[in-house]
Amino acid sequence: MRLTLNRRETELTPAPLERLSDTLRAQGLTGVRVSCSEGECGSCTVLIDGRPVTSCLMLAAQAEGTSVETIECDDPATAALQQAFIEEQGFQCGFCTAGFILTARAFLARTPDPSEDEVREALSGSICRCGAYPFITRAVLKAAASLRGAA
Repeated sequence: MRLTLNRRETELTPAPLERLSDTLRAQGLTGVRVSCSEGECGSCTVLIDGRPVTSCLMLAAQAEGTSVETIECDDPATAALQQAFIEEQGFQCGFCTAGFILTARAFLARTPDPSEDEVREALSGSICRCGAYPFITRAVLKAAASLRGAA
């Protein structure tokens, strides 16, 4: 199967019925974390054609012809979010962080000047078992301000 993976044309041969999350991890993209395997926690979130998708619920073959981005993708918005998460302590154990960052990146592309409530709603599909939600929200708001300033 052919796809664009982290902005590079790529050809992969997943096993039949292999989940996209497993295919990506086999490529060394270990920022894709699988926790619940039910699409409930958001840890395995990747961007497919710019939209957040839980990769544990998607067959790898369904990604053929798409653009898939993981936390390992070199992107200015991802970098701004990562920096804001560091500065605002938007993580504790870090297991969920990649999913939050990619979800926030897609959200900020659509909503560059969000309110706190909009950020919370946009991230409501992701679970942080450590309870870092206030710090995550602050990090996304800080990244939004930074990205608006860079534009």
